[in-house]
Amino acid sequence: MNKFLDKISSYFDWFYFPKITLTDIIEIIILAVLIYNVMNWFRKTRAWTLVKGLMVLGFFTLLAVMLRLNTILWVIQNTISVGIIAVIILFQPELRRALEELGRKNIVPEVFSNDKAVKNEKLNDNTIAELVAAAMDMSKNKTGALIVMENTVALGEYENTGINIDATVSRQLLVNIFEHNTPLHDGAVIIRNNRIVAATCYLPLTDRTDLNKDLGTRHRAAIGISELSDSMTLIVSEESGAISIAHSGILYRNLDSEGLKKQLSRLQNKTTEPKRFRRKGGKKNEKQDSKQSS
Repeated sequence: MNKFLDKISSYFDWFYFPKITLTDIIEIIILAVLIYNVMNWFRKTRAWTLVKGLMVLGFFTLLAVMLRLNTILWVIQNTISVGIIAVIILFQPELRRALEELGRKNIVPEVFSNDKAVKNEKLNDNTIAELVAAAMDMSKNKTGALIVMENTVALGEYENTGINIDATVSRQLLVNIFEHNTPLHDGAVIIRNNRIVAATCYLPLTDRTDLNKDLGTRHRAAIGISELSDSMTLIVSEESGAISIAHSGILYRNLDSEGLKKQLSRLQNKTTEPKRFRRKGGKKNEKQDSKQSS
């Protein structure tokens, strides 16, 4: 019996249980918080797509190790150094913005804050009312406008291309910004947490070829930013005065005040996203939304 117990005891000798001290616990907590925040930041940016691609490559590497695919392992071993450099190049914009945010933000309150209602508030009722009133005024006077409402994906890289404002959203200010022959009228306005953070911002244009040829640069820019983020963009046409909303690659055209208010309310936590909001096509969905909104 003793021999049997000794044999079992020797079998588990390779297990090592380190002595955990208070310092170890503090290190584990700090690393857990850092890893969680880094992963959460990646998830809210375009870098998350690249991370998923790296995870797929890691899975195939593990599979190659398990199946002893020596040729593939040789290729991986000889390209890993180049791969590290490639990853740094791919993530360069995201890493730069992360370091900039780290220098600007107060991390401690952000990590331990429980005020989720303030964080999640994208547009309040007053902001929506001011946006609708401003859009109606600019539509009547055929003043072109491009207003981006940031949602969960940060738009800092586009904000940096414009001029910082940091002002409360108001009908008068928006109309004045987009007035013809004023310094700030060209480009887009970005709104974050019910405040205008920047104007004259440059947005990426969509590469889609199935859009109506009547759509100008404002509409293509609005669709472009909606394809790269979950933001919502309000457009007022300078040619026709028509009001449109771009979100998730879909353009909702010819909106009236009620239709515009309904679309903007979707950024609030009060409503749920309707099923028809999914993009299944290009011009077909655009025409259907135009009919429903007109």
